[in-house]
Formats: sequence, structure tokens, C-alpha cells
Amino acid sequence: MTVYLLDANVFIQAKNLHYGFDFCPAFWDWLIDRNQDGLVASVEKVGDELRAGDDDLAEWVEERGVDFFSRPDDTVIPALRTVSDWARGAGYEPVAVATFLQIADYWLVAHALAHGCAVVTHEVPADTIRKIKIPNACVGLGLRCVNPYEMLRRERARFILGTVGEAA
Repeated sequence: MTVYLLDANVFIQAKNLHYGFDFCPAFWDWLIDRNQDGLVASVEKVGDELRAGDDDLAEWVEERGVDFFSRPDDTVIPALRTVSDWARGAGYEPVAVATFLQIADYWLVAHALAHGCAVVTHEVPADTIRKIKIPNACVGLGLRCVNPYEMLRRERARFILGTVGEAA
């Protein structure tokens, strides 16, 4: 069973583009249901970023709390050191490393490393030393990294309007 940890951009793009609360509540219900099944979650630092938005998404995040946005546990702390050591030794510019170590991405990757989770993000790998992208960190640390659509397909998510044979 793969457990998926979602990056902030998954929530933000879902709200703003593909799965708005007003027209695709099934996506959000799916996230809640899969979280209750232990398959989908995120980390506290991502929740903090999203709550700062002061919008419908911030409200949704607040309602989910630590059940969805996990706090770091005893296994995450040593993983933070591993991720930090990787970032410092991977050839990135010092400012890129310093920035990465101050944002939620660092905590997300460390949590995934500590718990053997796949990371879900819209980010794509980049061949640059100026910014550490989540997919690059995942590759460097041997973690699975997928986009949200790959996660939805692998988990056979279905957002269906009405029922078969129902009149419009």
C-alpha cells in the first residue's frame, strides 16, 4: 500500500483550477476518505502554508487538522538530518540550500523519507543549482514522486456525476 503525502501546490491548484470546491466537491471528499483510510495525508508545515491563505482552502485545512496534516514524530527528526545532508552535498548554491531548509518542502520530503511515503506534487525536476525542487530531492533520496493525476489513476479515483440511467 502506497501512502501519498501531498505538497501545497496540489491543494492550491486543485482549488484554483481543476477541482474547485464549488464544482468538484467529490475531489475533496475523496481526499478526506483516503485520509481516513490512511492513504493520503500531508504535513503540518504544508498546512501552515495553506492556512496563511485566509480563503476557502484555509478553512478546509483548518477543519482537517492534525488528522490530515501530520506533525513530525520521532522518526522524522533523524530524516530531517538526512535530507539536510543530502541538500548540502548535492551541488546546489548555498542560498538554494538555505531556502529549501526553511520551507515546507524540506519537512514534506523528510516525512516521506521517514515513513516510506510517495510525494505528490505538480513540480517537475529541474536541472539547476539555484533551486531545490521536490522531484530532484526525491530522486536524490530514493523516494517516489508522482503528480496528482498519477496518484488519482493509481488509486482508481472516480468523480462521477449522478448515477447510470438517471435523467438529466
